[in-house]
Amino acid sequence: MNAQTETGTSALDTVKLFLAIAVLISGIVSFYYYPDMSVLIRAGGVLASVVIAIVIVMQTAMGRDSWQFIQTSRVELNKVVWPNRQDTTQTTLAVIVFVIILGVFFWLLDLGLLWLTKYLTGQGG
Repeated sequence: MNAQTETGTSALDTVKLFLAIAVLISGIVSFYYYPDMSVLIRAGGVLASVVIAIVIVMQTAMGRDSWQFIQTSRVELNKVVWPNRQDTTQTTLAVIVFVIILGVFFWLLDLGLLWLTKYLTGQGG
C-alpha cells in the first residue's frame, strides 16, 4: 500500500508543502498587518516563519532530496581545482585586453558604416 505518485511525492508531502507555504505567507502578512509593532519584532516573526517553513519542507521527500543534493554538491565542490592568483590575474588581463581591442574594432566599424551610409544617402559633406 504505497501512496506514492509517479513523481515520488505522497499526498502527505503535498499537504506539508502547502502548510509550509501557508506558514511563510502568514509570516509575511503579519509583518504588514502589525505596522505599529517594532520592525525588529516583525522581522523576527518573518524569520521565524521562514525557519518553520524550512523545517516543514525538510520533512518531505523533496526536502530530503534537496538536502542530499546540497551535500553531494559540497563534496563535488571540494574536488574542483581552483586557479591560483597568477592564473586568475593573467586570465583577467587577457579578457580586459580583448575587450578593449574588440571595443576599438567595433567603434571603427561603426564609424566606417556611418561614413558609408552618409555617402550612399548623399548626406555627407
